[in-house]
Amino acid sequence: MTISRIDPQLVLAWQTAHSIARGAPPPVHDQGGFRVDTHSEKEVKRWVFPRPCDGLRAIAHAVTAPRHYLKLCGGDEELRSALPDRWEIQPANHFMIAASAAHDAKPLPEGYAMQVHRTGSVTRACVIAPDGELAASGCAAETADVFIYDRIETAQHHRRKGLGIAVMIALAAARKSLASPQLLVATEDGRNLYANLGWTVLAPLAAATIAEP
Repeated sequence: MTISRIDPQLVLAWQTAHSIARGAPPPVHDQGGFRVDTHSEKEVKRWVFPRPCDGLRAIAHAVTAPRHYLKLCGGDEELRSALPDRWEIQPANHFMIAASAAHDAKPLPEGYAMQVHRTGSVTRACVIAPDGELAASGCAAETADVFIYDRIETAQHHRRKGLGIAVMIALAAARKSLASPQLLVATEDGRNLYANLGWTVLAPLAAATIAEP
């Protein structure tokens, strides 16, 4: 099977904006990939590789502790073949890019309200349910190169009401440059939602980590 390859500069641009969105350190070049020293509760470091390389294999063999993540713009089998057995493949994700067409905002269901907050280059959108509960949320970050969406989530019992789409549209309204590509990383379930909105898969994004003892 032929794996689509993404321009490494686009991957770097996405990771840079992703770090901004999450308040993480900027990525640095490391052995053919891009490393983020996250130092969060869930993750110590992550590496994102645009394609397989000797550096990916070297890091995979050198790292033995949990909470380190290796990500590859490629399929699960391709990543698996580069890793020692101690690494475990995680659920698949997908790099996606938006079509040029914009979508018109639709009224929220009765009683729901949208809140949008912008801090620097990061925009956050929240949909509040009639009872005050957080029904849906997401954020976006913009750099000179890209506009990325992150953590678009809808609470289980508020789904199928168009809230996720409403969050996406509210975030898109914050874009300053309409020329920059819009990117996101989607789960397998999310891929179908975004495809219906005109998004296209650029490449699969495989991931692996070492399980906690």
